[in-house]
Amino acid sequence: MPYRWNQTSGSDLELRLWPHNSLPPKWAMRVVLAVFLFGLIPLMAVLGSVLLWGLLPFLLLTVVGLWLAIQSNYRSRSVFEVFTLTGTQARLVHHHPGRGSQEWTCNRYWARPEMHKHGGPVPNYVTLKGDGREVEIGSFLTEEERIALYDDLTQKLRDPVAQ
Repeated sequence: MPYRWNQTSGSDLELRLWPHNSLPPKWAMRVVLAVFLFGLIPLMAVLGSVLLWGLLPFLLLTVVGLWLAIQSNYRSRSVFEVFTLTGTQARLVHHHPGRGSQEWTCNRYWARPEMHKHGGPVPNYVTLKGDGREVEIGSFLTEEERIALYDDLTQKLRDPVAQ
């Protein structure tokens, strides 16, 4: 699961959420290298001719484009959220690269998780309601992970003593 509950003190809980990253950076280099090496195979047939210089830029453009796409994906996946439950407060901080942080705070008693099965940007969209505002949480998680997150949030917010 790309989220984890931590007990920060006697009754305080912290939930950290992050998007799943299926391609670690070490393997990204291997993928780019493999694309380059497999792209060289057809160029072996035109080795020593002028046609090589016409095809080589397209291979290099493909490799550079793939590398930039992977790096852009890593930057956009560096978003994370921290949800903190204290004895009386519920606090959500959404960290997004380039846009800074957004913060939501509410009395824990009034904070309620809600699941929007339809009509949200994603199926089983989870939000937190309280203090007159509704904020999203875990929108980058998969559908099954959002369902599990909703169940966890419901249980943790209901129980005033941390488990």
